[in-house]
Amino acid sequence: MNKLSLQAMLLITSALLSINVFASNNGNDKGTNKTELMVFKTPTCGCCKSWITHLESEGVLTHAKDLYDLAPIKNKYGIRPNVRSCHTAISKDGFAFEGHIPAKYIKQFLSEKHQDAIGLSVPAMPLGSPGMEYESKFMPYKVLILYKNGSSGVYAHVNSYEEQF
Repeated sequence: MNKLSLQAMLLITSALLSINVFASNNGNDKGTNKTELMVFKTPTCGCCKSWITHLESEGVLTHAKDLYDLAPIKNKYGIRPNVRSCHTAISKDGFAFEGHIPAKYIKQFLSEKHQDAIGLSVPAMPLGSPGMEYESKFMPYKVLILYKNGSSGVYAHVNSYEEQF
C-alpha cells in the first residue's frame, strides 16, 4: 500500500468514526429539541461555510468535518450522483441532507415521520439558495426527498428568496 492510499484510508476512517461518535451521542440531550447536524465538506469550499452560517443563524447546531473526498460519505448514505451537491450533513437519526437546503425544511423534515426516506437534497448549487447568495439574484429550485429505493420526489418548491426563511 502506498503512502497516498494509506492517507486516504485514514481520512475515510476518521470521517466514519466521526459519524459513529456523533450517532452515539443520540439521546444525551433529551431535554432539548435542538436540531444538530454533522456537516461533511471540503476544506476550501466557501459556499459550504456560508451554508453552515445560515444553519447556525436559524438555530441549528453544526459540527463541520473537512474531507478531501466526500464520495464515501455520500455512498454510505445512498445519495445517488444525480442528486449530489458540494456538502453532506447527517442528523443524529442518520438522515442525510445534501446541498444548500434551507434550515426550515431540514427542521420540518426532522419533525415528521419518513419511514422510507433517507433525507433531503437540493442538487447542484442553485443561485440564491442559502450559502449561494450573489447580489440579489435568485433561481427557483426544488427541495427533493430521497428514498431508500433510490427514487426521489419533490418535497418543496422554492420560488423566491423569501420562501427560504
